[in-house]
Amino acid sequence: MPDPLFPTLASGSGKEALRFGEQALAYRELAAVAGGLAAGLPRGRVAVWATPTLHTSVAVVAALLAGVPAVPLNPKIGERELAHILADSEPELVLAEPGVELPEGLAALPRHDIPLTGEATPIPDEPDPETPALIVYTSGTTGPPKGVVLPRRSIATTLDALEDAWGWTGEDVLVHGLPLFHVHGLILGILGPLRRGGSVRHLGRFSTEGVTRELATGATMLFGVPTMYHRIAGEVATDTALAEALKNARLLVSGSAALPVHDHQRITAATGQQVVERYGMTETLMNTSVRADGERKPGTVGVPLRGVELRLVGEAGETIEDLDSVGEIQVRGPNLFTEYLNRPDATAAAFDGGWFRTGDMATRDSDGYVQIVGRKATDLIKSGGYKIGAGEIENALLEHPGVAEAAVTGEPDDDLGERIVAWIVPDGEPPGAEELADHVAKLLAPHKRPRVVRYLDALPRNDMGKVMKRALGD
Repeated sequence: MPDPLFPTLASGSGKEALRFGEQALAYRELAAVAGGLAAGLPRGRVAVWATPTLHTSVAVVAALLAGVPAVPLNPKIGERELAHILADSEPELVLAEPGVELPEGLAALPRHDIPLTGEATPIPDEPDPETPALIVYTSGTTGPPKGVVLPRRSIATTLDALEDAWGWTGEDVLVHGLPLFHVHGLILGILGPLRRGGSVRHLGRFSTEGVTRELATGATMLFGVPTMYHRIAGEVATDTALAEALKNARLLVSGSAALPVHDHQRITAATGQQVVERYGMTETLMNTSVRADGERKPGTVGVPLRGVELRLVGEAGETIEDLDSVGEIQVRGPNLFTEYLNRPDATAAAFDGGWFRTGDMATRDSDGYVQIVGRKATDLIKSGGYKIGAGEIENALLEHPGVAEAAVTGEPDDDLGERIVAWIVPDGEPPGAEELADHVAKLLAPHKRPRVVRYLDALPRNDMGKVMKRALGD
């Protein structure tokens, strides 16, 4: 029989597993309530109205215990996207926090309120590792979102590889305020501590005050996205309590988008801590990370995790061996998804043999550290015969004291093929376009300077803090 996904659940331990504000469950309580809920679930798929609550965590654990695929739904989802996901995944019911109002689009689906108490129930036998565990919908750039089918095998593999990379143990207490309908917040942030037999304290909503409180009272790890760390970087130099709390942490981890180098530097200057970055996708879960026991290189996402093979591929399909040359990241390993639900065409197109085409462009240094320079579709700019990654220009722009936020895109140019466009949120008086171009040319190279600068009050971002560059083009 396969090893259980959550070994500590069957132990009857009184150790705290999950805490959301004033609500908490020990492992034996979680086993009872999730086990009882699992026993009553249908055999088909179930939707989970994924509010950032203890209820959502219980529902997902129950579905995993039952061997039933769970479909997490973003509570801010729009009508059209909800209708598409329901039609595509065909869940048999929706699990929801009691008292939460659901949208009209879910009216036809039976509702089951998620309990937080229950009688002790035997833990079901562990399903086959290839059994679908979660169906997580990606944000489609062309067409409706695709349902990524994640088997139990990929979840266990990724979480165990992170145990190796981060020295993650059952003694760790994780704090975060991430949403629970994405890989980062749900799989890494909730299922990760449960697989290790550790604890998680969810903030409900991110705040630097919450981070300070939890890291000052026993939490050892912090997960966040760059927008969260940007807030921390802006406050940590003057907030002594925040700085001291961060010094207490064993590990600070950032993901879902690149963390600007100047935010790394501000946090390190105030705390001595160096934030660890990692790289993953919904389809692959985690691929690389800076190791807890390895060299920290701000601006990189580290080296391939245990069990993950990674290569860079050029436009002609050749494997790129040259250091610092840009290529598309392709990966293979047990961390990969099974398929796009109901989309065999998209599944086939996503693979090159057994290698998954990520669409992310990167370079690799002599130590094997990967530096992502952008998405193939939106962040690789071909200008004047050069292939240029938007990410390095964005980092250079962010080093200018007059720049609060920056995004870089390319647009057609009769002479250059594409010209580099910088979208700037100023910090105070807007710096001039020529000043910014000279700044980039000095740090990088003249051909990487922006030819056009446009100023905004804010960059358009999604729920995970990623800049939506297609919206900039619009």
